[in-house]
Amino acid sequence: MLSPAPRYAAWLAILRIYTGLFWLSHGIPKLLAGQGFYGSSGFLVAVLTQATRQGSGPYNAFLVHVVLPHAALFGYLVAWGETLTGICLTLGLLTPVGAAVGAFLALNYFLMKGSYGQITSVGGLDAAAIVLSLVNLVLPTGLVWGLDGRLRTRTPGAAAAARAGEMRGPGE
Repeated sequence: MLSPAPRYAAWLAILRIYTGLFWLSHGIPKLLAGQGFYGSSGFLVAVLTQATRQGSGPYNAFLVHVVLPHAALFGYLVAWGETLTGICLTLGLLTPVGAAVGAFLALNYFLMKGSYGQITSVGGLDAAAIVLSLVNLVLPTGLVWGLDGRLRTRTPGAAAAARAGEMRGPGE
C-alpha cells in the first residue's frame, strides 16, 4: 500500500492531467475552427459583442477599445494559449507556466462574462478552471507522472541533492 505522500501525489497528478485535458478540449477545436472562431464574423467576435453590450466598467472598456478591434489577434492568442496550457499540464512539462497561463485565461473569461455575480451560471465553469489551474500553479503536480519530474532528476544539482537525501534517511 502506498504511503500518504505518494498517494496524494498520484491524485494531484490525476488532477493535473484532467485540467490539461480540459484545456486541450477547449483549445484544439478553436485552432481547428480557425476563421470560424477568430475571424471578423467568427464566434469570438459574437461572444465579445454580446458581453460588451451587457457589461460596464474598466474591463468592459478594455474589451471594447482593445480586444474587439484586434479580435483576430486575441482569438489566435486564446486558441494557442488554451492548447499550449493543455499540453503543458497533460504532459507535466513546465507545469507552473501552463497553470499560470490557464488561470490568467480563465480569469479573463470570468471577468468578460461578468459572472462574478452569479456562480451558478457558465461563470461557475470559469471559476472552476481558475481554481484547477491555481492548484497546479502552487503545488508540484508535474513531478509525478510528468516530464517536470523526469527533467528534475536529470539535472546535476537535483541528482546530487537526491543522493544526499538518500544517505541521511527519513527523519534525519
